[in-house]
Amino acid sequence: MLENRVAFTGHRNYPYDAARLKAVLEKLYTSGNRIFMSGMAVGFDLAAAEAVLALRAQHADVVLMAVIPFRGQEERFSPKDQERFHQILEKADERVLLAERYHPDVYRVRNNFLVDHAATIVSWYDGHEGGTRYTIHRALKLRRRLIHLNPATPPDAYPPPTLF
Repeated sequence: MLENRVAFTGHRNYPYDAARLKAVLEKLYTSGNRIFMSGMAVGFDLAAAEAVLALRAQHADVVLMAVIPFRGQEERFSPKDQERFHQILEKADERVLLAERYHPDVYRVRNNFLVDHAATIVSWYDGHEGGTRYTIHRALKLRRRLIHLNPATPPDAYPPPTLF
């Protein structure tokens, strides 16, 4: 059942490219993908969730699943991003809360969930250590399809992460 599921991973500092993301989502939809999962972090995750909601406005069978690492995650966001988070959450078709409160492995658990429940991962990776790098390497290790949107930084040019 993974075959029609897509997850997103990316950095907080995402130079938003709406046209490119929209084109990728349209291609994914055309090839049969219907369930799109966002980890609901600031940056690429929220931008991707908003793009999925725009896609859903054109295709009623699109499902946005908000994968929330812990209750209150958004309290660490800026007021503007808190508002975006709540607007997306209100419009999401499904919400998955992975932990009641923060713990040191909460983001790794969220990233693993995304990779474990999707056949395709769409990424915006800039070469830095962190959760995005970890998620991409896990996706490659588990032979998930990877669609990488940052042409300046190929994800396979870096050694596996040591963060987690």
